[in-house]
Amino acid sequence: MLKQLLARKTDFSNDDSAHGPALRRTLGPWGITALGIGAVIGTGIFVVTGTAAAEHAGPAVLLSFVIAAICSGFSALCYAEFATLIPISGSSYSYAYASLGELAAWFIGWNMVAEYGISASAVAASWTGYFTSLLDHMGIHLPIALTEAPLAFTDGHLVATGHLFNLPAVAIVMALTWLCYIGIRESSGLNALMVLVKVGLIVIVVIAGYRYVNPENWHPFIPEAQGDGKYGWSGIMRGAAMVFFAYIGFEATSTAAQECKNPQRDLPFGILFSLVICTVLYLAMAAVLTGLVPYTVLDTSEPVVTAVAAHPELDWLRLIVEIGAMIGLSSVILVMIIAQPRIFMIMARDGMLPKVFGKVHPRYRTPHINTLITGAVIALLAAIFPLDLLANLTSMGTLIAFSAVCAGVLILRHTMPDLPRTFRVPWVWFTCLAGVGSCFALLFSLDWFNWAILGIWTLLGFAIYFLYGRRHSYLRQSAS
Repeated sequence: MLKQLLARKTDFSNDDSAHGPALRRTLGPWGITALGIGAVIGTGIFVVTGTAAAEHAGPAVLLSFVIAAICSGFSALCYAEFATLIPISGSSYSYAYASLGELAAWFIGWNMVAEYGISASAVAASWTGYFTSLLDHMGIHLPIALTEAPLAFTDGHLVATGHLFNLPAVAIVMALTWLCYIGIRESSGLNALMVLVKVGLIVIVVIAGYRYVNPENWHPFIPEAQGDGKYGWSGIMRGAAMVFFAYIGFEATSTAAQECKNPQRDLPFGILFSLVICTVLYLAMAAVLTGLVPYTVLDTSEPVVTAVAAHPELDWLRLIVEIGAMIGLSSVILVMIIAQPRIFMIMARDGMLPKVFGKVHPRYRTPHINTLITGAVIALLAAIFPLDLLANLTSMGTLIAFSAVCAGVLILRHTMPDLPRTFRVPWVWFTCLAGVGSCFALLFSLDWFNWAILGIWTLLGFAIYFLYGRRHSYLRQSAS
C-alpha cells in the first residue's frame, strides 16, 4: 500500500482525444501574462493592504510585500521549470504527482481546491465593499443585511452578525461563472481588457496621490510591537502571510497550460513577468496609501477610497477608484473561476474524482460542469463568510502548494536529470530550499484557527481519497 501511495506519475501526454472534446488553444504569451496580472492585482491592493497595515505591519507593510514577493519569486521560478516539463492544466497537483507521489499529489490538489475557491470568495466579498461605496456615492443605499456576511471572525471565533447574506458578491460570481462557461476566448479577452483598466487606475492613483503624501504618516515605520502579530517584526511577518494571498495569481496561469499555443515558451514568460509587474505596482500603491493617511484608519472594506476621501483635492479620483477597483476585483474572480475547474478536470482524468468532473463541453470547449460547481461553491462561501477569514485560509493552501513545488523541482533534478528543460531554475539548491523555508516561515506566522480549519479540510480530503481516489486511480490500475 505504501508503494502505491508514493507512486509517481511519469506520463503527462497532452493528447486529449481519449477524453472527448479538447480544450481550445487560444492563449499566447501576453494572454498568459494578462491572466497572471488579472489574478494577482485585486484584493491585495484594494483591500488587504489596508488591513495588513492597520492591524499588523503599519507603514512597514511595504516590507511585508517585499517578503511575500521574495517568497513568491522562489516559487515562481520553480513553477516556470515545472511548466516546461509538464505542460498540462494540473499545476501544483500534477507537479506533485510527478515528484512526490500520489498521496502528496492528492493533498496538494485538495488544498488547491480550497485555494482557488476560497480566494475567489474572498475577492467577491471585498468587491461588495467598493460596489456599495459606489452606490452610496450615487445616493443609493442597499440594506446592510444584504451586503454583509452573517458570520464574522472575532478574537479567533466565528460569531453571528444578524445579517442575511452578501448579495452583491453572489451576483458578481454567478455573472462571471456564466462567462467562464461559454469559453476561454471570451473570458480571457474580457480579462485582458480589465487588466488594462485596473493597471491604468493604479498608475493614476499613485501619480495623483504622491503629491499629497505626508511623510510623517510613515513614522514610526515599524510601530512598536504589541504582541500576537500586532506591529513589530512579528506584525511584519503576519502581514506578509496575509498579503501573500495577493500573489497567488501567477500560479493560476499554469492551470491554462492546455489552452496555451506554446506552453513551454509562454508559461515561464507569463509566470515571471506578471509577478514582476505586480510587485512593483503593489509597493507603489502601499507606499502612497500609508502616506496619504495614518495607517490606523486603513482597516476598511475599501481602503483606497478611505485614503483618497481624506483629501478633498482628490475627490475627483474617488469615482474612478470605485469603478476601477470593481473591474480589477472582477478579473481576479474570473481567473480563479477559470483555474479551479481545470484542476478538477485533471484530477478526474487521473481517476481521482468521478469521470463527470473530466468532461469538456462539445461546443464551448470548457469544463462546463466543473465551472458550474465552482461558481456555486464560491458564491456560497462569499455569501456567508467574512473576508479576513477567507484571505488567511487561502494563504495556507497556497503556501503548502508552493513549498511542494519547490521541493519537487529538486527531486526531479535528481530522479530525472535528463528530461529536456526549456527553463531551468537558477542556483537550484538555494532557490528551492529558500522557497520551502520562506513558505514555512509564513505558514507558522498564522494563528491556530487557520491550522484547525486546515486540519479539518485535510481529514475530509483524505477520507475522499481513501474511499474513492485510491480505488479508482488510473496509475494504481495500470500497475496492478
